[in-house]
Amino acid sequence: MLDSSWIDEHAAEFDVFHVHFGFDALSPESLRAIVDALGRHGKPLVYTVHDLTNPHHDTPDAHTAHLDILIPAADGLITLTAGAADEIERRWGRRPIVVPHPHIVEPDEANAAIDGRTASGGRFRVGVHAKSLRASLDPLPVIEALVDLSAREETLDVLVNGHRELLDPAGAKFEPELSARLRELADAGRIELRIHDYLSDTELWHYLASLDASVLPYRFGTHSGWMEACRDLGTAVVAPDVGYFADQGPVFEYRRDPSGTLDVDSLQAAVLAAARAQTPRPDPEARAAERGRIAAAHLDVYTSVLSLERVAS
Repeated sequence: MLDSSWIDEHAAEFDVFHVHFGFDALSPESLRAIVDALGRHGKPLVYTVHDLTNPHHDTPDAHTAHLDILIPAADGLITLTAGAADEIERRWGRRPIVVPHPHIVEPDEANAAIDGRTASGGRFRVGVHAKSLRASLDPLPVIEALVDLSAREETLDVLVNGHRELLDPAGAKFEPELSARLRELADAGRIELRIHDYLSDTELWHYLASLDASVLPYRFGTHSGWMEACRDLGTAVVAPDVGYFADQGPVFEYRRDPSGTLDVDSLQAAVLAAARAQTPRPDPEARAAERGRIAAAHLDVYTSVLSLERVAS
């Protein structure tokens, strides 16, 4: 769909073109051609700004070049948080509509995962997920800080889940230093390490529900779908003070400096705060009802952009 020729061939089959993701690999010229094709056919563009920095890119330039095309061109503009809307207005002079992220986990699946949670026996289980190392992820310093904290807090357990492609010597994206250190910590009994292939949705929900807190080991970012899944399952989120995670929902926040370097003390304090807090049992049905309001907000945007007068160019 993200192709100008596809739009030319299928323009009669849709009314609104809504972009969320999927344009990372496109050149600015290709993205401009898509915008031009929509204009030729008089089709409105709606863009939801999920990321103001691309979590897969070391530098912001390529993603900013995409945003410089999409944000001014969009007939309807949406983002997930007021903080992101403020930044967009400051940088591009346009104020998006704020529509929160809907639930990730379906209510019946959330209830099953929550009901399947085993009693902690007074332990506080903190998880870090070492998935494929995209540019925004920096898990090892976070894990080291948690291990240090667990040496002083006897009821704290550190769980690390990692993908086989990253931690297995035969993996396509093997990270030998990370793998060696995690295995060393596991052999010493400092962490519980699970190495596996990609989890199914059901497996992931049960894993997240088994944790008391999930630490997001991000150096930079804007919003998080992982965080939404944790909210659905009643798992506390420990997140850095980058992007707009704290605007997105309740988090226990830790600090990173402008270069992305971890502030260890603030991370440990955030985990201890999460351990002291009483996380209420989630309400999957309430989250499902929220989805209805989110759908209605999208319908309002679609109705609005379709009411605009436009002439195919």
